Amino acid sequence: MGSPGLQKATAKMRDAGVDEVAIETFAHYYRLLEHGETGMIPEAAIEPVDIPSLDDVEVSDEQASAALRTTAVIKLNGGLGTSMGMDRAKSLLCVRRGMSFLDIIARQVLHLRQAYGAPLPLIFMNSFRTSGDTLAALARYTDLPVEGLPLEFLQNREPKLRTSDLSPVSWPKDPEQEWCPPGHGDIYTALVGSGLLDLLLEQGYDRVFVSNSDNLGAVPEPRVAGWFAQSGAPFAIEAVRRTASDRKGGHFARRRTDGRLVLRETAQTPPEDAAALRDLDRHRYCSTNNIWFDLRAMKQALAVRGGILGLPLIRNVKTVDPADKTSPEVVQIETAMGAAIEIFEDAALIEVGRDRFIPVKTTNDLLVLRSDVYEIREDFSLDQVAGEVPYVDLDPDHYKVVSEFDKRFPEGAPSLREASRLAIDGDWTFGRGVRVIGAVELQAAGAQRVAPESVLSAGG
Repeated sequence: MGSPGLQKATAKMRDAGVDEVAIETFAHYYRLLEHGETGMIPEAAIEPVDIPSLDDVEVSDEQASAALRTTAVIKLNGGLGTSMGMDRAKSLLCVRRGMSFLDIIARQVLHLRQAYGAPLPLIFMNSFRTSGDTLAALARYTDLPVEGLPLEFLQNREPKLRTSDLSPVSWPKDPEQEWCPPGHGDIYTALVGSGLLDLLLEQGYDRVFVSNSDNLGAVPEPRVAGWFAQSGAPFAIEAVRRTASDRKGGHFARRRTDGRLVLRETAQTPPEDAAALRDLDRHRYCSTNNIWFDLRAMKQALAVRGGILGLPLIRNVKTVDPADKTSPEVVQIETAMGAAIEIFEDAALIEVGRDRFIPVKTTNDLLVLRSDVYEIREDFSLDQVAGEVPYVDLDPDHYKVVSEFDKRFPEGAPSLREASRLAIDGDWTFGRGVRVIGAVELQAAGAQRVAPESVLSAGG
C-alpha cells in the first residue's frame, strides 16, 4: 500500500492524468527518500577519469552520413526561463538577427537534412507550460515534422512534497506551484510512457541525440554520430574541460567499486567534499548534456528494470513558491539525464570542443551570445570568431530579468570580440556601437549611460 504520504501523492498524480509509468517511477524514488536516501556520492567512492578526444578519432564521411540517416534528435524544451523573469519557453528568446533558439535549431536540422539526405526527425520534450508556445512558433516550418512521428512529447510532472512529512503540498494561492518536473532524467520515463521509444524503433532509427534547447552548440554533428555508431557504446556523453565558470557544477568520475562512469552533480556532493568538487586539476571534465544513446540498448535496460532505470536520486529542497521564501519548504524528487551513464557497463565519454557547449542559463550568457563573439554560419551553426569567450558578470539588481536587461541594451549588445571580462556593478544603459576591449569594470551609484560608439578598455 505504501505510506499515507505516498498514497496521497500518487492519487494526486492519477487525478491529474499523469502516465502510470511516471507514477511508478515517482513511487520508486519516494520510497528511497522515505528510507533516508540522499543520493550523495562521497569523494572517497570515486576517482578521476581520463577520456579520449573527438579530435583524435577517425570517422569517414560515409560512416558519418550513414549514422546521421538513422539518428533522431530530441531537444529538452521544458524550461520557462523563470530565473530570468520569463513565463514562457526560454527557447523563444531572440538570439540573433530576429531569430530565437527555436528558429536556429529548426534551421540547423533542415540544413543537415538537405546536406546529408537524412530524415533526421526533430522532436521536442516540452512541459505542459511550454508546449503551446513552442508548437505555435514552429508552425512556420511546415516541412519540419517527419511523417509518422510527433513534433513533441511531454515531460511528466509530480507533486512537491512537504519536508516535514513528505505529503504533497497544498498551495491554493497558485495551485500550479504544487507541481514540479522530475528533472531531465524523466526523458527515459516519458519516452516509454508516450510510446515514442517503440515508435522510433519501428521506423528504423538506431540512436537518439539529446541536448538542451538553450545550447545552440549542440548541433547533431554527423562526425559525432559516426563516432558513436562505430564505438558500439550503448550510451555516451559529450564532455568538455572544466573552466573556472564550471567550478560549482557537476563532473564525471569513475566509481571505485565497479569501475563504472558516474556523473556527480553539485547536489550529490557532501559538504566536506566541496573542495574536491571545485578542483579543476582533479576532476577535469564536465557534461555538456549532449547525450547519445542506442534505442535498442535503452529499451532493453528499461525492460529488465521494469520500466525504471533507477537513476541516482537528487533531493532538491526549495520553497513551494520559489519567489516567496516564506512559503512552505518542499522536497522536489529529481534525477539527471546524464546519470544514466552508470546504468550501462560499456558507456563512453568523448571530449569535444567548447563550441559544442554554449548554454544560456543567465543574462550574462545571453549578452555573450547576442554579441559579436559568435557569428552564425550558413548552416546556422555558431562560429566563435573571438579569440576567447569573455567572462561577463552583470549586476543582478538591474540585468537578471530579461525585460530589464533588454532596456539597458536597446541598440543591441556591445562588441565583446576583443574583451576578456565585462563586470557591471550598477545601472548602465549602452548606446549603439559600443566596444569593450580587455578587462572592463563599470561601477555607478546611480543610472549611467555609455555613449554610442564608445570604446571601453581597462585603461580607458
